[in-house]
Amino acid sequence: MKDWLDTQYEKYNRRRYVHPDPLECLYGYDNPADREIVALLAASLAYGQVRQILKSVYDLLARMRSSPYEYLMSESVDRIRRDMSGFVHRFARDCHMAALLSAIQRVLAKHGSLRQCFKACVAEEDQTVFSALCRFAGEMLEDCRYGGPGHLLACPEKGSACKRMNLFLRWMVRKDRVDPGGWDDISPSMLIIPLDTHMFRICRKLGLTDRKQANMRTAIEITEAFRRWSPEDPVKYDFTLTRFGIRKEMTHISQIS
Repeated sequence: MKDWLDTQYEKYNRRRYVHPDPLECLYGYDNPADREIVALLAASLAYGQVRQILKSVYDLLARMRSSPYEYLMSESVDRIRRDMSGFVHRFARDCHMAALLSAIQRVLAKHGSLRQCFKACVAEEDQTVFSALCRFAGEMLEDCRYGGPGHLLACPEKGSACKRMNLFLRWMVRKDRVDPGGWDDISPSMLIIPLDTHMFRICRKLGLTDRKQANMRTAIEITEAFRRWSPEDPVKYDFTLTRFGIRKEMTHISQIS
């Protein structure tokens, strides 16, 4: 299994296989201060049809002009609400996005960056990012205005797999030919697999879990399985495996022995 996974990783973990994927929205931001904001926003919108996701993310970024960090550091909450007027992505409305942006703005004012906030949420005894994600979500939701960001920001302690939050962390913590990184002081060994229904089916097919629900307990179990082959980077194979069903040139997962 490790040999097969490593072969697929070497072959397909390349930028030419990214599109269409919200990850591509990060590549235009060299400054980690901008990139972490773009990553959180793109991940928060990563549900539904991918082409609509990309359309929504690029619409959002255009409203924030060339630097999301400078935009949030300089604009008032009322101006953010006006700039987000009319924004829609499936169940998310302009009020939800304005609330998420104002939450990011408060974290930046308090901690200086999302990275510093998340780093402060990591305890010495933490083996995975689960507890830090719970604390991070709490920081983001503290003093929420206008009803909060709704489902755009998941709360890990409720038991869901928190696929989008874990996807955000994968993008920012890992650095290779696909993931751009930027959070160098968080260990990739702590990451949890970004588990959605597609990845869940693949992992069941590979025998990495026999659980019935794609929840946080299942995500952690699958991550532990990957840790056997890549202890320092258990989500290393995530991008490659999610290409199955997307890239026609890749062997169908049912053909894997």
